[in-house]
Amino acid sequence: MATEHIIEQESKVIRKNSEKIKEPEKFKVIVCNDDVTPIEFVVSMLIAIFRYNQKSALDLTMQIHHKGSAIAGIFRYEIAEQKAIDATNLSRSHGWPLIIKIEQE
Repeated sequence: MATEHIIEQESKVIRKNSEKIKEPEKFKVIVCNDDVTPIEFVVSMLIAIFRYNQKSALDLTMQIHHKGSAIAGIFRYEIAEQKAIDATNLSRSHGWPLIIKIEQE
């Protein structure tokens, strides 16, 4: 009888604590179009940083080119921030002014 009471109390604590857990917020990594950065570079950056395959990277690059920007991925903040930094650093190291932004989803 005492064991059942302890198990019931533990079960209530677990349920109460699990209700407080929520998913971390997500952030969009947005690649912006410019008139300088070559399409070939954007495709290679999407493959290297965001792990797109060749066709998907080209399709997204065309969307960036025609619409002005596009979402390269949606991640937890730390991952989104690191991908934006990596993409920006890669761009700058090749002399391109590509703009990468992070926005909350």
